[in-house]
Amino acid sequence: MLTSAQFPRHLQVGIMLIYGLEYKEYPEEYSLVFDGMTSTKAYEEIDSMVGFGLVPTKDEGKSIDYDEAFAGYSKRFTHIEYGLGFNVTRPLWEDEQYGKIKKLPSSLAKSVRQTVEILHANVLNNAFDSGYPCPDAKELCATDHPLKLGGTFANELSVAADFDVTSLEAALIGIQTFVDDRGLKMFAQPRKLIIHPNDVFMVKQVLKSAQLPGTANNDINPAQDIIPEGYATLHWLTDSDAWWIKTDVANALISIWRRRPEFTRDNDWESENGKFKTTFRLIQGPGDPRGIYGSPGA
Repeated sequence: MLTSAQFPRHLQVGIMLIYGLEYKEYPEEYSLVFDGMTSTKAYEEIDSMVGFGLVPTKDEGKSIDYDEAFAGYSKRFTHIEYGLGFNVTRPLWEDEQYGKIKKLPSSLAKSVRQTVEILHANVLNNAFDSGYPCPDAKELCATDHPLKLGGTFANELSVAADFDVTSLEAALIGIQTFVDDRGLKMFAQPRKLIIHPNDVFMVKQVLKSAQLPGTANNDINPAQDIIPEGYATLHWLTDSDAWWIKTDVANALISIWRRRPEFTRDNDWESENGKFKTTFRLIQGPGDPRGIYGSPGA
């Protein structure tokens, strides 16, 4: 509980300035790379399906072969509730001379925004950790995602590498090898890079240079503007050299709101303390691994 005794100097005129509550914030980042949805249930489930295989030859006069479709992988996401609040005495609320106590609800909103960013960034922070599986029970980025009817595919570099023009080329080639659960080739296209702030300069060199970056040669740079949506810098990533390419395959990075943040205020009748709180319900996690290709860095 916030009381007058905790802020005695704020009750008297004379402080030139008070800092700490009004720093600028980064714009919302998670929505740049996550596929956002809303929910009306306690949990949501995602499923995949396996289509048909290749068409075999048919002998003249003979019956055709019949194939079957199959249920694929599934995963349940259960909504988690988050909440935070603070109490303040009525005398402190009334007597504080600088308006800072009355700005604390905006600080609560800041806590919500940064919590949401961290929750989403952690999907990528854990992308190479088998403890955070996709529906196929493998981590989001792996070299051996299982296919439902046998075989594997990779959405991670076979040899981990920092971002440069060579590793980007290897990742783009890797995306072209994506297959569905029947092992049939699929047309996946790179859309956006996801990077830590440490890689911003390198990414600009690779994507914007007219000539091949990092050499004295005058070769054209085949990577120039090859990622149509450019890059997204996520400031809550914890690995400074991990990076990802988001493809046009949907639902690799899942974000589902059950209840967006609500801010409420009430007063305790007996103590007259002011009570402020916020709550929200949200789930986020890995979905279809074909929607992303990554490297944990060297």
